[in-house]
Amino acid sequence: MRAKVTNVRTNTGENSPDRLGQGQTVRVGGAPAESRPGLVLTVVAGPSSGHVHRATQPEVTLGSIAGNALVLNDTTVSRNHAVIETTSRGFRVRDLGSTNGTKIEGLRVLDAFVPSGTVLELGKSRVRLTDPGEALAVPLFEGGRLGPLLGESVAMRRVFWLISQVARTDVSVLLQGETGTGKDLVAETLHQASSRAAKPFVVVDCGAVSESLIESELFGHERGAFTGATGRRVGAIEAADGGTVFFDEIGELPLALQPKLLRVLERKAVRSVGANETKAFDVRFIAATHRDLRAEVNRGTFREDLFFRLSVAPIRLPALRDRREDLPMLAKHFWGRAGGKGPLPADLERALSASDWPGNLRELRNVVERFVAFGGDLLEPSAAATAPSAPTDAGPPTADTFKVAKAKVVEQFERHYLQALMTECQNNASEAARRADVDRVHLLKLLRRYGLR
Repeated sequence: MRAKVTNVRTNTGENSPDRLGQGQTVRVGGAPAESRPGLVLTVVAGPSSGHVHRATQPEVTLGSIAGNALVLNDTTVSRNHAVIETTSRGFRVRDLGSTNGTKIEGLRVLDAFVPSGTVLELGKSRVRLTDPGEALAVPLFEGGRLGPLLGESVAMRRVFWLISQVARTDVSVLLQGETGTGKDLVAETLHQASSRAAKPFVVVDCGAVSESLIESELFGHERGAFTGATGRRVGAIEAADGGTVFFDEIGELPLALQPKLLRVLERKAVRSVGANETKAFDVRFIAATHRDLRAEVNRGTFREDLFFRLSVAPIRLPALRDRREDLPMLAKHFWGRAGGKGPLPADLERALSASDWPGNLRELRNVVERFVAFGGDLLEPSAAATAPSAPTDAGPPTADTFKVAKAKVVEQFERHYLQALMTECQNNASEAARRADVDRVHLLKLLRRYGLR
């Protein structure tokens, strides 16, 4: 790609607010904030030529539909075309699976850091990215812990600040991030920090319930509503009245069911399968997905109106590789929970920097627990992320009975095999089940057993 990556120095020290530097942690009005480059988008060609947008958030979306920060009235631009993030390294440009692509000087890019002055080509439109020289102050949380959540990195303190602001409201929240980044724990934290903490917190795993049963799972059913419905069943939404419903992996929700869920969200009333009347409810909705739903909207696999209804307050969780400074803190936490004694072993500390942790927090936790259970000989975090580990030369522990020793070896193999399988299949459970030639429901049970889903 011809556009060069901008090399900008970063500084994590405190600074005075009148000298905001890119990438610095500063204080504005007595509160902590991260200083990022400002961003001005200028449409220099195309139907919306002359339109200017000055970013007020660290992430800006471009597309042809309302809801984007910069709306381009261009039929060759996808509904959700691209996203631009301001960072200390420059502007990060990511294409959202657009039809005609995002190009720079004629070359199509999927994900790139570009400098100020770069012109993006989106269909027939041209958009110039400019740093106006005025830093953007992004609010941060004061401290490295929020409830059960840990993280002293700037990336996590930003997430903590968003949680602290959103928890006090009843707006719908969309949690986005790779598998294993802790979206379920964030959802629980949002619930516990809200005024609904004393009410139910109901989880619906949209990827684990069969398509034929998901409607009953959400809305409930009446006796005789279908074959096998021998009694009335209360659905998740009715059961959570007064509390919170957490839709885990909302991107897996069947397309045919999405308009029904949208009507329920809009009307705040639910009708169970086989019933004639609706029941009003008071529920807060939180959804999570490892997919980018904006790209799914482009593909037609997720409804645009449901996306907007769920993502009133979007929160993106960083991957572990993007918050490496939190690794020692997190490893010590998992070490203590797993029963480790004393400080972290040197082998484990060295292993923290030996992997990009594609499995994120789940992988880190599993590695630490494996170290506590078996010792350093089985500590292979980078290998575990890419391929099943071979049996160690020492063989199974002979101090155990045959049954116990065999169970430990089988558990080690299954855990490593599943980690590698899900990484290769980009966390697509259906594809993983096909590749492993096992039933999808059985695979999901195994993934839950080892904390991989």
